[in-house]
Amino acid sequence: MTEATPQQPQKILVVSAHPEPRSLNAVLTAFAVEHLRAAGHEVQVSDLYAMKWKATVDADDFPDHAADRRLQVMAASERATLAGRLAPEIAAEQEKVRWADAVILQFPLWWFSVPAILKGWMDRVFTSGFGYGPAVPPPYSEGALAGRRALVSVTVGARESAFSDRGIHGRLTDVLHPVQHGLFWFTGMTPLEPFAVYGANDLPEEQLAAAKREFGRRLDGLFTDASVPFRALDGGDYGRDMRLLPGVEAPGTSGLDLHLRTDADAGPDTGIRPDAPARPRG
Repeated sequence: MTEATPQQPQKILVVSAHPEPRSLNAVLTAFAVEHLRAAGHEVQVSDLYAMKWKATVDADDFPDHAADRRLQVMAASERATLAGRLAPEIAAEQEKVRWADAVILQFPLWWFSVPAILKGWMDRVFTSGFGYGPAVPPPYSEGALAGRRALVSVTVGARESAFSDRGIHGRLTDVLHPVQHGLFWFTGMTPLEPFAVYGANDLPEEQLAAAKREFGRRLDGLFTDASVPFRALDGGDYGRDMRLLPGVEAPGTSGLDLHLRTDADAGPDTGIRPDAPARPRG
């Protein structure tokens, strides 16, 4: 029996969003940091509540913005990003993302989304010129932040069956689509299947132990597990209007699953193979 080849040390950013330092989210954050460091990885942590992170975008994010000038956020953020003139706390978080080979978001599911403080981290850190925009490669592809892996670790108060295909809350993959596809894949990061702990409001010790074991397994596979097979915008599956071309998907596919590649995909009538790599950019 041959031993598994150890992973090369990597750099990982953990972004944690919970106001209680004794919460399950804090426990999972501490577990991830310890587990990853024990495996030889470098880890940085952004504990947003401990940092007292400002959740709202405003003119203070762009120090050179004139007070009497209309604030157009995308344009102002791009100018400040490209000029290196963002608010210091935003620039610091961007440097952490640039530094990282992988980003882990640790948060509780609140009203079917991320906590406001984490949404504010996304809004403020992923500026035009950094995560998207005409100054960086196109979205939904090997884009601005390509080469980085991304993992959502989420705690959920409800039972798992309520977030299943016939569950009243909808599939968890659909609920998390704005993060998985709209943040990670849009900016070029490679998302993994999310890790979730259900029934999180009252988790017995034995279930917490089992959750840690599974989380450890997912952390061990951070750089080796298969990623979510989202379609690339420039891979031949979409038209110029950014709509999926007719007949690309397997018969019967609908909803958000349309934007996942499967072995049963037929491929569009464009002369481009369904498995063709993204076109090189000039």
